[in-house]
Amino acid sequence: MNRLPCTIWLTGLSAAGKTTLAHALAALLTSIAVAHEVLDGDVVRQTVCRDLGFSPADRRENVRRVAARCRELNDAGVVAIAALVSPYRADRESARHTIGLGRFVEAFVSTPLTVCEARDPKGLYKKARAGEITNFTGTGDVYEIPLEPDLTIDTSSCTLDEAVDAIARMLGIDRSNRTSTIAQHERR
Repeated sequence: MNRLPCTIWLTGLSAAGKTTLAHALAALLTSIAVAHEVLDGDVVRQTVCRDLGFSPADRRENVRRVAARCRELNDAGVVAIAALVSPYRADRESARHTIGLGRFVEAFVSTPLTVCEARDPKGLYKKARAGEITNFTGTGDVYEIPLEPDLTIDTSSCTLDEAVDAIARMLGIDRSNRTSTIAQHERR
C-alpha cells in the first residue's frame, strides 16, 4: 500500500526511543531518495514552541503547531516524522484531522515506564521523582495510551532495525533492495 507522503507520528513516554527511531527512519528515507523532515519534540520545544510550557493547554498548542507543519510538509510531497510525547489522545486525534486521515500514521512507541526510567538519558525521571519537575508525563501527569494505533513498537523487545522494518512495511517500502513503491512509481 502506498502511503507516501505521510506523517509518521511517533508517540510515547520520554526515553521510549522515539527520537532514535525517527532518525533511523530518516536514514532509510535518505537512502531511497524520499524527501523527509524530522520534527523532534526537544528541537521543536527550542524553536517554534519555545514560548510554550507543559500545561495541558501548552501541550495542545505544541501538538497543533507540529501537526500544521506536518501538513505543510505532506502537501509539499515531503514525509514528516514527528517524535513527540503528545500524551493526550484528544490532541493526537486533532493532529490526525489537521494532517488528514489518510496521511496520519500513529506509531505508539510502547516502551514500558520502568525501561524509560532506567534509560533516562536527560535525568528527567530522576528530577520528577525528586519533585524538581512537576506534571512530568508518566510520573506526575498521565500518558493516554493510543486505543487503535496504526503500529505499536516496544523498543525494549525489538531491535532498531526491526522497528524501522515494521514502519517501512506499513509504508510500502522494501528495505531489502532499498527501493520504495513510490520511488519506482515516480521514475515511470
